[in-house]
Amino acid sequence: MHEHEVSIDQTLVERLVAAQFPQWANLPVRHASSAGTDNAMFRLGDTMVVRLPRIDWAAGSVDHEQTWLPVIGPLLPVATPAPLGLGEPAYGYPWRWSVYTWLDGANPTADDLTEPLVRDIADCLNAIRALDVPGGPVNQRGFGFEARDEVTRRSISEMVGMVDTAAVTAVWDAAFTLPPCEPPGTWIHSDVAPGNLLVRDGRLAGLIDFSGVSRGDPAVDIGLAWNLLPARLRPAFRDQLDVDEATWLRSRAWSLSQACLQLPYYHETNKPLAAQARYVISEVLADAATT
Repeated sequence: MHEHEVSIDQTLVERLVAAQFPQWANLPVRHASSAGTDNAMFRLGDTMVVRLPRIDWAAGSVDHEQTWLPVIGPLLPVATPAPLGLGEPAYGYPWRWSVYTWLDGANPTADDLTEPLVRDIADCLNAIRALDVPGGPVNQRGFGFEARDEVTRRSISEMVGMVDTAAVTAVWDAAFTLPPCEPPGTWIHSDVAPGNLLVRDGRLAGLIDFSGVSRGDPAVDIGLAWNLLPARLRPAFRDQLDVDEATWLRSRAWSLSQACLQLPYYHETNKPLAAQARYVISEVLADAATT
């Protein structure tokens, strides 16, 4: 998916685990399918997962997640992975890596979406937003669109023929008129994508990937409204969140920007993610046309 990503296979993971965690050396290792783009995932036995950055920009998140996940995770109303081990570079693999508990569940699909599930997700985001945990880094992308402007507009120009770029530009232009969130904001997960939600028996059971957990604009997390939810369920989601109009519209703009970056970048290398980006853009444009 990335030009300079590291090759990671089952044999490498087996060697890393055997050398650094000999107590788990006899457990089977098998690749775990994941929608993620920054990390490779391998099941370790039945109860653990090995998570390894595949690209340099994801490497710094290992220590960050190992630091903050044990603090934040137990305070949330759903299950989160527990760090079990921190691996070191070896056998040509250049970065630190992690072993976590494995959480059972499936990523939500359109067929899973009901109002109770949507309210579960909103309650989880409310719990993150209400965290009273001192410290934590500040996620700069949540306090203004200026730093994101150049790359977003460049991506829009690369989507000519894929989407209605004039309509996309109009929605992006309107984002700059919105009142910003004032730093440091609240705690946010920062990547509440369908691939990081786990559902069991129709209810939210888990939240994974805390590599970006930080302080920031809660609008960053609310973007799930356009990444997953159909228009008919957005009112219940927004009602349960109890956010103001500016936060809601900032979330729409952040979702649009993210999708604009993803579609041209992944349209050949990760077609499911590219299709998801195209869906987000269409949902944002449809919503903007009615408001």
